Amino acid sequence: MKNTSFLLLCLSCVLILSISAAAAPQQPGAATPQPAATAQPPKAAKPKVSILATGGTIAGSAASATQLTGYKPGELTVEQLIAAVPSLKDFADIAAEQIANIDSSDMTVDIWLKLAKRINALLAGDTSGVVVTHGTDTQEETVYFLNLTIKSPKPVVTVGAMRPATALSADGPLNLLQAVSVAGSDNARGKGAMLIMNGQINGAREVTKTNTLQPETFRSNDMGFLGYVVNNKPVFYRGSLRKHTTEAEFDISKLDRLPKVEIIYGYADAGLEALNGIIAANPAGIVVAGVGNGTLSGAYRKPLEEAAKKGIVVVRASRVGTGPVTRDSTDDAAGFVVSDSLNAQKARILLMLALTKTKDVKDVQRIFDTY
Repeated sequence: MKNTSFLLLCLSCVLILSISAAAAPQQPGAATPQPAATAQPPKAAKPKVSILATGGTIAGSAASATQLTGYKPGELTVEQLIAAVPSLKDFADIAAEQIANIDSSDMTVDIWLKLAKRINALLAGDTSGVVVTHGTDTQEETVYFLNLTIKSPKPVVTVGAMRPATALSADGPLNLLQAVSVAGSDNARGKGAMLIMNGQINGAREVTKTNTLQPETFRSNDMGFLGYVVNNKPVFYRGSLRKHTTEAEFDISKLDRLPKVEIIYGYADAGLEALNGIIAANPAGIVVAGVGNGTLSGAYRKPLEEAAKKGIVVVRASRVGTGPVTRDSTDDAAGFVVSDSLNAQKARILLMLALTKTKDVKDVQRIFDTY
């Protein structure tokens, strides 16, 4: 009983002291107790994206906002393109370089080599991805060249526009924003070089320009898009099974030129003047955009067989636009290569790169079957 009374007395004293301390006035200068700070999670670092500009309609300028043809491509600098899209800074830390400022009809192998070497150097460092602004006329060729010569799994995206920067409802700014968002995305790694316009992600090998005026000009025909840009994020549905980028066997790091390859077009009652002129110039290779399944007319076949005997590598492609060109026994006899499903302009690029490795026709055919 005495122990119980003593315990109750102690508890009462503690309670009285606690109430007194709480009621005591705050002394001047005394620090007010602060709640413990809650640790904030660090903000995720933004990706570093380099924009390499080459000119084209996306950098074009016209006399009025309603002029959609007859404008001057390659008028704006890369800095001006970036300034027109302030939201870019929300998606990436941007670095920019002006590689060229041309109409893409004037694109050259020299610029391709310069571009590929610069991209490889950037991606070997801390750059997360690269965007190349480009005119649409030869964009499909540039993106395929990069697909075969870039030595990194990091995203490489080409982007352009079908309306000049001065146009009412210009498509360039949104295209550029979407290209940067994809180039900075880890989900876009390992997909090969891509062409992004109009919210559509196209693979380098299959994409081609299909309309002279409309913003949705780029299509991948039989194979379809790789995916879409949805709310400024890439959504992929398929990938390319053909080798590209890090798996490609081509090395342009020490090259300052590529073997000369020309294209000749097949059509009804075609004359021989153009073909004979090309053969006389002795290029390393000739791609024939033949009719149908890459079919050569009787008039074309004889001089091309003679050219093949002299060491000019001849590739049969098709002017049709979809479907593969298939080999037959006449190709073996003539020493021709077939392009598979590559169109003539892309077959030319692959042949130029193949000829930096080999002139053996069987090995060149292996390369066409691989890429």
